[in-house]
Amino acid sequence: MIKNFDELTPVEIVKELDKYIIGQNEAKKAVAIAIRNRIRRQKLSEEWRKEITPRNVLLIGPTGVGKTEIARRLAHLSGSPFVKVEATKFTEVGYVGKNVDSMVRDLVEAAVSMVKKEKMEKIQDKVKETVNERILEALVPSKKPQSIPFANIFGIQMPQTPPEQEQDIKRKRAELREKLLNGELEDVEIDIDVEVTRANVGFVGVPEMEDIGIDFSQMLGNVFPKQVKKRRMKISDARKVLEPIEAEKLLDMDEVIQEALKLAQERGIIFIDELDKIAGGSSAHGPDVSRQGVQRDLLPIVEGTTVNTKYGAVKTDFILFIGAGAFHMSKPSDLIPELQGRFPIRVELEPLKESDFVRILKEPENALTKQYSALLYTDGVELIFTDDGIIEIAKIAYELNEKLENIGARRLYTVLEKTLEEVMFEAPKKGLEKVVVDRVFVQSKLGKLVKDEDLSSYIL
Repeated sequence: MIKNFDELTPVEIVKELDKYIIGQNEAKKAVAIAIRNRIRRQKLSEEWRKEITPRNVLLIGPTGVGKTEIARRLAHLSGSPFVKVEATKFTEVGYVGKNVDSMVRDLVEAAVSMVKKEKMEKIQDKVKETVNERILEALVPSKKPQSIPFANIFGIQMPQTPPEQEQDIKRKRAELREKLLNGELEDVEIDIDVEVTRANVGFVGVPEMEDIGIDFSQMLGNVFPKQVKKRRMKISDARKVLEPIEAEKLLDMDEVIQEALKLAQERGIIFIDELDKIAGGSSAHGPDVSRQGVQRDLLPIVEGTTVNTKYGAVKTDFILFIGAGAFHMSKPSDLIPELQGRFPIRVELEPLKESDFVRILKEPENALTKQYSALLYTDGVELIFTDDGIIEIAKIAYELNEKLENIGARRLYTVLEKTLEEVMFEAPKKGLEKVVVDRVFVQSKLGKLVKDEDLSSYIL
């Protein structure tokens, strides 16, 4: 998340998206306005805030043009909880499968994880201190006197640890603490007690209850004793196990849940992909029955309703919904009219051209060429992409999309993977310290495959 995102204008938001996504300016502009309007709404009085709801966006375009990436990057930049779901995985209430409420529950889970992570970072120093104390306790255990059964009932005084022993323990721990802080004991093995976590138990056979995921083990935690398992491991590994446990103890989970619910309701983004797959005519039989039902079930969620989760009730009135679909076989008007009206902003994304592929390989901060260079650098191989090499890769990817199925920028993954297959396999190897990917190199690896249409349709 970038600093002071709430102060960014739509123009500046688009500039941030430009660092990762090439082209599709109309779509970027639409989502930037939608997210900025939510920030504007936060600054209004309570009376106005109740009236203004998000303007949901429908992105229309073929696969691989950046629909999902735009929504995901926007959520990451704004620090909003984000969930991506496929409309096809839902079924109408009464049919076997997931119902649409589960997307809101997933969003709340994402929000809880975000808030927990943020809170844990603030108490990191305190957690490290507590973990160090537990490690020292394992290294120099306290010599507890043997307990006597029913001692309290019969008024028997428990023997106390002699002061000399206590002083000796403190002295040993002080000596080891310094070594521990200097990292000298990381390979020493210790025994630690770890609580055994039980799996959540829901209501089997009742989908709504299974989604809510009520944890009976937590509800009955005071009735049944917690199981503790002793594990032996290195101090470096013990830190990884103990830090989350100690952080959980220091966190106020009630506060975390309240903040997470507010975050999900006010800033949550749900991306519903494959909306075109549930659009269809009003057939009285076959799969269309469930498709129409899913649309009807989606309607109250998108319009604004209350969904029960294991953390509490969540209102969906101010969650931003971004719908997406290719709409090859159907069109947005095939959706039921009520659902069409809930996505007032519609943007058609343009198919990617050869020049776009060149830019995708060169300009973004996370460009594929930079990713492969970073991967091979770990093996001591310097991977250099020349301009004519990038142009050749883009040309081959574009031509394959034209001849075969158009899968957009995803074709670049296949082409690059095949181009660098031998290099990735042989590295690290003597004499392979530097690899230049130019036009000749690309043609030598892919020339025969591209010419053979039957072969390329299977491999590329």
